[in-house]
Amino acid sequence: MSADTLIDFYCHISPARFLDEMNKVAPKLGNIAARLRNVRKIHDLDARFREMDEFGDYRQVVSLPNPPIEDFATPGQGLALARIANDAMAELCTKHADRFAGFVAALSLTDVMGSVEEARRAIKDLGAAGVQIFTPLAGRPLDEPAFEPLFATMAQLDRPIWLHPARTAAMPDYAAEQKSRFEMWWCFGWPYDTSVAMVRLAFCGLFDRYPELKIITHHLGGMIPYYDGRIGPGLDVLGSRTSDEDYAKILPSLQRPHLDYMHDFYADTAMFGGGVHALRCGYEFFGADKVVFATDTPLGPIKPAIDALKQLDIPAAHRSKIFSGNAERLLKKKLG
Repeated sequence: MSADTLIDFYCHISPARFLDEMNKVAPKLGNIAARLRNVRKIHDLDARFREMDEFGDYRQVVSLPNPPIEDFATPGQGLALARIANDAMAELCTKHADRFAGFVAALSLTDVMGSVEEARRAIKDLGAAGVQIFTPLAGRPLDEPAFEPLFATMAQLDRPIWLHPARTAAMPDYAAEQKSRFEMWWCFGWPYDTSVAMVRLAFCGLFDRYPELKIITHHLGGMIPYYDGRIGPGLDVLGSRTSDEDYAKILPSLQRPHLDYMHDFYADTAMFGGGVHALRCGYEFFGADKVVFATDTPLGPIKPAIDALKQLDIPAAHRSKIFSGNAERLLKKKLG
């Protein structure tokens, strides 16, 4: 591993074949789909590679962007689309191995067992690095027992899960309004949804059942690093504010203090290139072995993300882990 190697662990791509099929299934996806069509580098490889050339030994791990397949396709359509996306991403990674360090398999979890089968196919036959899931998932929480087979499969395969938020403007910030305005659903809603999913996955005992499970949280673990006091001591009195449900057995059912499980998650540095103070907080909370470099490109900037991480006053060995070492460990391959 070269000190100059950069592995961008959470990047997005929409292969042309997948985009064509997606538009047939849901031609009126709204603002997110329109935005994606206007982001040239998400589907134009020449434009993408020209930007990548600016950063030397720099490679990407690619996955589909929003919207989640579950939000616009039937279960049958969704799995067909996931297969098309995975075949296309695998082909790109084979053809451009010097550009793409790997791809993250798409799923359609409105068909859980079909998605388990597709996860196995993508990882074993196509070489996928892991799978991507969204929260909320078609309005449902990830700690529903129905989704347990996927977590069990990923633990068995020893491959990571990339966790991406998926809140939309349809979820209003105020009861008196019909939608979330000023893109608050994205700016603040996505970190919130990520955080809720993380805590609920811990509360349901997921990491007790699968202690080696690896989940990579987008955007540096959402709100978790900044609210450790509210999550830890604050939730020590879980149930004291609730009269219509009994939460008394949740914390005693866990094998460890509930805040400990937050440190089991991985977190990426995709913070839109700003906020050295946020990077420092996330680094201190998750630790140098659990943070991976990511930019969200082409939906987020690359150079500012690199510069922000370089400004962080941390040991060179830790910076090297974040830029590439942790990614290589999770990908199970050496690059650079």
